[in-house]
Amino acid sequence: MRIAYFINQYPKVSHSFIRREIIELEKQGVAVARFSIRRDGSDIVDAGDKAELARTTYLAEVGKLQILLMVMKAALASPLSWLRALRSALQMGSRSQSGLLKHLLYLIEACVLVSLLRRQGIRHVHAHFGTNPASVVFLAHLLNGVSYSFTVHGPEEFDKPEAISLKDKIHHASFVVAISSFGRSQLYRWCDQADWHKIKEVHCGLDAEFLQAPAVAVPDNRRLVCVGRLCEQKGQLLLIEAIHLLVQEKQQVELVLAGDGPMRADIEKLVAGYGLSAHVRITGWISGRQVLEEIVASRALVLPSFAEGLPVVLMEACSLRRPVVTTYIAGIPELVQPGKTGWLVAAGSVAQLADALRELLTTQPATLDDMGNRAYERVAAQHDIRTECARLKSLFLSVVAGR
Repeated sequence: MRIAYFINQYPKVSHSFIRREIIELEKQGVAVARFSIRRDGSDIVDAGDKAELARTTYLAEVGKLQILLMVMKAALASPLSWLRALRSALQMGSRSQSGLLKHLLYLIEACVLVSLLRRQGIRHVHAHFGTNPASVVFLAHLLNGVSYSFTVHGPEEFDKPEAISLKDKIHHASFVVAISSFGRSQLYRWCDQADWHKIKEVHCGLDAEFLQAPAVAVPDNRRLVCVGRLCEQKGQLLLIEAIHLLVQEKQQVELVLAGDGPMRADIEKLVAGYGLSAHVRITGWISGRQVLEEIVASRALVLPSFAEGLPVVLMEACSLRRPVVTTYIAGIPELVQPGKTGWLVAAGSVAQLADALRELLTTQPATLDDMGNRAYERVAAQHDIRTECARLKSLFLSVVAGR
């Protein structure tokens, strides 16, 4: 069986879970062709991501003359289908904040994708994210009937379901993957009940690098790590406020912010304003191996997000037997059990976050080890990449067999 995966930017620092999924599917006998609109603009530091660069076909790198010929060929092959796709692109564009021109570009990209898929004899494509990647594969389906599916992670899809025409995308899809029970419920909200049967819950998975990593005891230190893009929804500014409160209490604490992003300058300004330079370190983008090392070297992982789907980094921390401090939002409570595997706090509450961190810092390492071991057992049961990809493979096989 041969299928295609389609992602807006691939590989990408924050999308290692997609790479793991593709590689595991290939181990299970599914041939996967990688397609992406464009390369990620940031530096690729992970060896696995560097290897994926050579395996990925980028639509934006197809020559302009070739693109023109592909669009013309799509229009001439089936004028009615092309006009139907054009009408849908215009309808989506009229609802969307990104506008008509952006959606006409999606139609052009769909023409290119259809041509590339035809050359390789691929009749099913799976997209990650229900935003523009799903728009392109939806239009490709209208152009020549190629079947498609897509994975919805959230929170963006749930913030603007009507603006991204989520209902239409679900209706025409062969199936749609939700990564948590919460995500599945949100998709139910935004599609017809007649399409509920298409919504399948398949978790993001971890591979042997995490699930078979040697157990390392929680260190008797005061170091915390927060892994993620430095942006509003991850709540790092709130975390700096909580660290400031603890430092004012004379608590010994060190925070490592592993990542980079648009809010780095704001975070650095707040750190300097509170005089926390000796307590906070920002790593910038680092490889997956370095992320693993930062988590293992810390007492716990902290992620005070305001909006999420179900963060993969929480799964990674649990697999490394580290308790987590995070928020009561989206799919997170399906993984994290307060008092057993970590702490859950109200999103946006500096006071609750500081209370949880204070309790964490005063908890004995042996107790944290017990919490970490329970976290490992839970994530191993729910997020083994082999089990989850077997479910995906079964879904792909059912589509192919149905065709």
